[in-house]
Amino acid sequence: MERITDTPSSSKILVIDDEEIVRESCLRILNSPEYIVKTAPNGEIGLELLEGFHPDLVLVDLKMPGMSGFEVLEKISAFDATIVAIVITGFATVDSAVEAMKKGTFDFIPKPFQPDELRLVVRRGLKRRELVLETISLRNEKEMLREHFAAIVSHELKSPLGAVQQNFYNLVEELNDKMDREQQEKCQRLQERLKELINLINTWLRVISVDISKIADQFTDLELLEVVEHAIETVERQAVRKDIDIKFNKGGAPVHILGDPGTLTEAIVNLLTNSIKYTPMGGEVTVEVLQGRQEAVLTVADNGVGIAEEDINFIFSDFYRGKNLPEGERSSGVGLSITKRIIEAHQGSIEVESKLGEGSKFIIKLPISKIE
Repeated sequence: MERITDTPSSSKILVIDDEEIVRESCLRILNSPEYIVKTAPNGEIGLELLEGFHPDLVLVDLKMPGMSGFEVLEKISAFDATIVAIVITGFATVDSAVEAMKKGTFDFIPKPFQPDELRLVVRRGLKRRELVLETISLRNEKEMLREHFAAIVSHELKSPLGAVQQNFYNLVEELNDKMDREQQEKCQRLQERLKELINLINTWLRVISVDISKIADQFTDLELLEVVEHAIETVERQAVRKDIDIKFNKGGAPVHILGDPGTLTEAIVNLLTNSIKYTPMGGEVTVEVLQGRQEAVLTVADNGVGIAEEDINFIFSDFYRGKNLPEGERSSGVGLSITKRIIEAHQGSIEVESKLGEGSKFIIKLPISKIE
């Protein structure tokens, strides 16, 4: 049974309840041009209606003969997780309704219900779906912008700059014996700046266009201490230039994980580089690896400038740069976002603890593959 008053903005509502009086009440209460309402006397028929009707919101009775309301809710979620589910429940199943909400159901309405109660919960549920769909749409737009921006950066910036760089190298070689020392030094600085710009563009392209999750195809058994040692060696010259001491507390036995050595080293190098960059001359960076029962814990701590509280929630976002970058240092704002994506691709997690003026500690947790 159904009531249809189709308008371009009509929301589709499906009522699944074995009591005819409840179905009829819903039809009567929701009799409005705003809604297209269909009803089903049991879960099986309700699920049959899903694909053709594709409702925005479903009202489901938890206690029905045959297929239970919980099973119906699970199948609705599997069909389309954006469909808002509202449970219709009697007094005896209130606890079950609460349990259903813990598993993702939006709300519940007890029997018997007042017309205004039903209208209110339906309006709220449809508003929730509208917000969810807007979020998905914005996420899709963001991905499209990523792809377009990557194409623009690659074709409109990287290719011309690459040509400029190559021609400049050729010109310097041709004129090298005709330039005085000052002119040679200026050309050297120009070469360095061009190289920095090309590297920055490559970094942008990496964070925007590369699907880091694909690195899982190259996972192998790794000894985490060896990966960390290699990362420390990579940043050693940078630390020496700032007179920063890197202390590595290796812990006990070898720590084995499944991972990709290249990207995992890159993630750790990004953290070390970040700590060195934000630590004043003569500071200290401490690296520690510990093994728990099921995970390895890697920490990178410094006694640098720290992170402002208002920045904490944004530091892993693309192109976000904190406000406390020391004088003379540069940041593209992508290192930590790349690190987070790499760690998550390894089924791990990363978090930060920091106080302004006292330093920061980054904590990486990775599942171990075996115990020695």
